Amino acid sequence: MPEQGTPDAYLEGYADLIATASATGRRLTRDELDRRRALGLRAAEAGLGLRALVAAHLAETRAHWPRTPDAEGLLAAVEQAVDAFAEGYERAQRLAVRREEAARREFVDDLLYGRSDLGRLAQRAERFGLRLSSGHAVAVAQGANAYEEGDPVPREVESALVARFGDRSILLTTKEGRLICVAPGDQDEVLAFFAKHAFAATAGQVAIGRPQPGAGGVVRSYEEALGALDLAARLELNAPVLRAADLLVYPVLARDREAIVDLVHHTLDPLQGARGGARPLLDTLSAYFDAGCVAAEAARRLSLSVRALTYRLARIHQLTGADPADPAQRYTLQTAVLGARLLDWPGERP
Repeated sequence: MPEQGTPDAYLEGYADLIATASATGRRLTRDELDRRRALGLRAAEAGLGLRALVAAHLAETRAHWPRTPDAEGLLAAVEQAVDAFAEGYERAQRLAVRREEAARREFVDDLLYGRSDLGRLAQRAERFGLRLSSGHAVAVAQGANAYEEGDPVPREVESALVARFGDRSILLTTKEGRLICVAPGDQDEVLAFFAKHAFAATAGQVAIGRPQPGAGGVVRSYEEALGALDLAARLELNAPVLRAADLLVYPVLARDREAIVDLVHHTLDPLQGARGGARPLLDTLSAYFDAGCVAAEAARRLSLSVRALTYRLARIHQLTGADPADPAQRYTLQTAVLGARLLDWPGERP
């Protein structure tokens, strides 16, 4: 008897079909076709290659080819049998792909939300090319459209990553319409490359969390990246790539809401007495600080003359008592401006 790991093991009953078809010219029955499909499914589950299986069928056909056959009837039966066998094989492959996709999606959900035992999660991670014993960092890209695995954009970004880095324990997936890249924490070049290509493909924004150790590090880095995207939306930060490490001041300020509210109102409330309200002067301060306190650059960003900008800074000094040009007083003003962004103070938009 042929061993189950060989193609011949899945030719059961095939020689009899050939003989019957050659003698009678009849087509295969439904039961016979179902039997061939079942054998094809079993062969796929056993991991045999389809080419070898088809070759085995053709060799068996040649070995049992009668001397005076009804060629047309026999070839029709062979075509039916091989087609049914291949159909069963392909059905098994589709089922295996769906099971693999479901397992991968469950793993990604557990990985990003930390809903599984960390020891078991680390074991499952190795199946998908990750070693969670070392640190990892996560980059998240979002665009105007939502993306799912298998869409052209994720495939394009993944192809670029594989072509550049090969197999470096990188996981590229999608979650809630965003592109997610998980990479070893000591390989920042991978996430930088992902950010570049994801931004080009989505025309959106990419956030990179800090490297975090251990199996739970992926969750923390992922949450940092999501937090950076949320901050960017709230504060109108338009940089294409955001790094959570560069935005740590915002979560620190947000943790003590009572203190930041007090600082904003104590420092900036006097600006509401200006003609036109506080918004123009607050925007002036934001542009001035974002430009590194370079008046000419801030004026350019605001489409003002340097003289007009200087007048506004002087007016801010007059109203608040804090001089934006003085390093010590500048710190209080700049912190208050950051707090105003977090609080959406004073609320009106141009």
